Amino acid sequence: MRKVLILGGAGYIGSVTSAQFKDRGYIPIVVDNLSQGSKNIVKDVKLYRLDINKENLQYVFDKEGSIDGIIHFAGLIQVGESMKDPSLYIRSNICTGVDILDFMKENNIKNIVFSSSAGVYGNPRRVPIKEGDIKKPINVYGFTKYSYEKILKFYDQIFRIKSVSLRYFNAAGASDKYKIGETHKKETHLIPLIIKSILNNNEFTVYGNTYDTKDGSCIRDYIHVNDLANAHVLALEYLISNKKSNIFNLGANKGYSIFEIIREVEKVTGEKVNFSIGDKREGDPSILIADFSKAKNTLLWEPKYSITDIISSAYSYHKNYEN
Repeated sequence: MRKVLILGGAGYIGSVTSAQFKDRGYIPIVVDNLSQGSKNIVKDVKLYRLDINKENLQYVFDKEGSIDGIIHFAGLIQVGESMKDPSLYIRSNICTGVDILDFMKENNIKNIVFSSSAGVYGNPRRVPIKEGDIKKPINVYGFTKYSYEKILKFYDQIFRIKSVSLRYFNAAGASDKYKIGETHKKETHLIPLIIKSILNNNEFTVYGNTYDTKDGSCIRDYIHVNDLANAHVLALEYLISNKKSNIFNLGANKGYSIFEIIREVEKVTGEKVNFSIGDKREGDPSILIADFSKAKNTLLWEPKYSITDIISSAYSYHKNYEN
């Protein structure tokens, strides 16, 4: 059986991905310091509670033996925070990433799947966005993701370490099968925040209504966590079979504004969302929508879940398992 090392695998997307790898016959091994994740959502998978650095990865490798690939989720993800503390994001998302690659080089591990982001594109000149479109990040988070993608290219050129970078658009929803939903210790994502505002009878803040969109609020492309996890399995299998690096967008090729998401949450829950308008957040692009045709044609991947599925699963999770 193939072993896969899942870094940051106790987080929201990482834990669902770990479970899917296990269901597909792999042996997933999670390394996570639990600063953002939770051991409670690591489902029947070996977990090493360690900071991710070269020495600790070597310790795990010496314990576990051969590794067929690495899935790299470890890193920080909050756009606003990245603009307030850029050095934190550069250290976490770039320097730690180089440690991972040097560990791979020293142990002859040749395959890595990297969690990248639509943030690499900045404010796109056209939508839907294709992988070859201009990359011009407008926040430190996006800059760190794009920088690491470029580092991966050099490690392929020099050391033949093959990589797939998966540029997520907006991960959302919950896995009914694994009972895993968004569990961020500091929640910043739209759908769970709206749902929690209903469940907790709080006011939800819309950050800005003067963007260059049809209703003034940001437009995003949402993808279910189950679909994202499936893409990671397919990406590793692509690397093992083809031994070629590549980059793929992961989205649904459809965008929804914040106000449209609010109306969809109201429809699913039967409850009214109480919201107010706040200031824009620095570093937020107006619109991000994916062209996922490359992933469809190459990985044979496409999203199976609709926006209604996403919101319904998230509502069920937060209502039944978190509150």
